[in-house]
Amino acid sequence: MTSIESVTLEVDDPTAAHRFYTSAFGLGDQVRARASQAPATGFRGFTLSLVVSQPADVNALVGAAVDAGAATLKPAARSLWGYGGVVQAPDGTIWQIASSSKKDTGPATRRIDEIVLLLGVEDMAGSKRFYVEHGLPVAKSFGSKYVEFATGPGSVKLALYKRRGLAKLVGVSPDGTGSHRLTINGDSGPFTDPDGFAWATASETASL
Repeated sequence: MTSIESVTLEVDDPTAAHRFYTSAFGLGDQVRARASQAPATGFRGFTLSLVVSQPADVNALVGAAVDAGAATLKPAARSLWGYGGVVQAPDGTIWQIASSSKKDTGPATRRIDEIVLLLGVEDMAGSKRFYVEHGLPVAKSFGSKYVEFATGPGSVKLALYKRRGLAKLVGVSPDGTGSHRLTINGDSGPFTDPDGFAWATASETASL
């Protein structure tokens, strides 16, 4: 089974990115950054999600992100599936913070249960087949709308969503050009998927 050790965000200022992610989310080395001037405009075709246990933790993390300089794309609120909000980090990365619970069971702890990388794809069937062939078994699948892969315990989770639908989900235009400004660090060797998302071997990447 292919695992994802970390993701590397390509940013203008890695020091500022490290400061933001440490202050806002307290993330360790599963989210890394490196300097890049690769041109990119608009939606970069992916989001990262922090899954937490209750609304209080969503509110705490969204508030910390905004205090650290993030922009609110969708305020935290209840929905049919739970409770969540969307922010955009100063480096341009879009983050969803979500809980399947609509009620608090205790005070906020800011504990993050899972990190999920959600890729926006053009051809769901083709991308699903590509990743299965690269060692990622399907864990959940909802036709042509959503696919989630099993990536092993402690690993960053990987899921696919139609690009236009993903942009709508987080409240931005689907239009965008240039680099994704993202590298996925796994254990199955370097490759690039059908939508241009680049993978590298985890040993080749440097931490924040």
